[in-house]
Amino acid sequence: MTQDAPPPSAYELMVAIRRLNMESDRFIERFAVLHGLHRTDLNALVVILDAANAGRRLTPGQLGAALNLSPPATSALINRLEQVGHVERRRSTTDRRKLEIALNEPAVRLAGRFFAPLGRHLTAAIDEFTPEERKVIARFLTRTTTATTAAVQESTA
Repeated sequence: MTQDAPPPSAYELMVAIRRLNMESDRFIERFAVLHGLHRTDLNALVVILDAANAGRRLTPGQLGAALNLSPPATSALINRLEQVGHVERRRSTTDRRKLEIALNEPAVRLAGRFFAPLGRHLTAAIDEFTPEERKVIARFLTRTTTATTAAVQESTA
């Protein structure tokens, strides 16, 4: 977009978001196919990784809630991820009655290698923006994520 061009309309931005979502899904689907994983498996790995990066330990119940899964579906998911060597169940160090889900180091390395090109390309794209523009982008992403979450809660069909 040039400096003289009018700003994109809300519709044009929504189309751009949809295209980004589709390309992201395509990229993630490639990883899933190459490693015999379901989409829910990948979403689970992201939830587990995000919790670990935030210094939080994640229980099976918390994982199920984050993915909107029943306890039996959560157990089946964790079993699949355990069988392929991506996660393990561990006893909590603070409460031995609790189980926690942790990513195995080989899974972290595998994801790091696969997602490195995406990170490199996204970083290059983001680096084209000034700090002030990044603040606007961050606000936009936060607001559109909140709007999408609200729409999910309102949807009945």
